[in-house]
Parts: sequence; structure tokens; C-alpha cells
Amino acid sequence: MNDSETTTRPAAHFSLALLHAAQNVGDRLEGALNELGLSMAKQSALTQLAEAGEPLTLSELASRLSCVRSNITQLVDRLEGDGLVRRVDDPQDRRSVRAELTQVGMEKQRAGARAMASVQDELSKLLSGTDMSALENALEAFG
Repeated sequence: MNDSETTTRPAAHFSLALLHAAQNVGDRLEGALNELGLSMAKQSALTQLAEAGEPLTLSELASRLSCVRSNITQLVDRLEGDGLVRRVDDPQDRRSVRAELTQVGMEKQRAGARAMASVQDELSKLLSGTDMSALENALEAFG
């Protein structure tokens, strides 16, 4: 084994371990949300609307979620079909609509946030004894 193979293998192992861990965390979060009839995308949209405290245009929502408008339109269609949001007229622009949380949507967003917090607590317990500060610093290096 030459020097480049020796330095590449640990880096490759770390990369694969990181990818596996990320997939595992994502699967746990999705699973907890699925039990509520939610997905990460739906929960993210509901959370943005809840944090805004007012109806958002679909363009504003797309920007906050860093996705394209056409995806938001489809997502809002699904959320509206589930009774979690409703479209309301934009008082500043008659050509535009805004997405607004319904009461059920507010309740579902809070339930989703609790489910995600529960998963995060489970993960924290798995990592007990780990230097969390060093782990956070290492993960922040990835951006």
C-alpha cells in the first residue's frame, strides 16, 4: 500500500460514514413525520409559514425554502388538499395569492416540530459521551 492509498482510505471511509449517518438521520425524521401524514418538505413549508406569522406569497415561500416556484406551487397544492393551508388573495397585488396556515395546519406544524425534537433527543442520547463541540465544529466545516 502506498502513501496515497493510506491517506485516501480513511477519508473515503469518513465520507461514507458521514453519508450513511445523514441518510439515517433523514430516515428517522421522515419516519416520525410520516406518522403524522407529513414529509420534510411539508413540515418545512408549514414551519416557514408559522414563523412568518402572516400569509406568504408563493415566491416568498419558495425563497425561504430555497426552491423553485413551480415546486412550491405543487407543494402548496398538496398542503391545501390536506387542509393545512389555504390560498388567500394578496392585498398588495391582485395578480398574486398568498399561502396561509389553517388551524389544522398550525396544529400539524406543532406536532411535526415535537416529532422532530423527539428524534433529535434520541440522536443526542446515542451520541452521549461524544464531544459534541468537536462534532459540531467538524460538521460546520462542511458548510
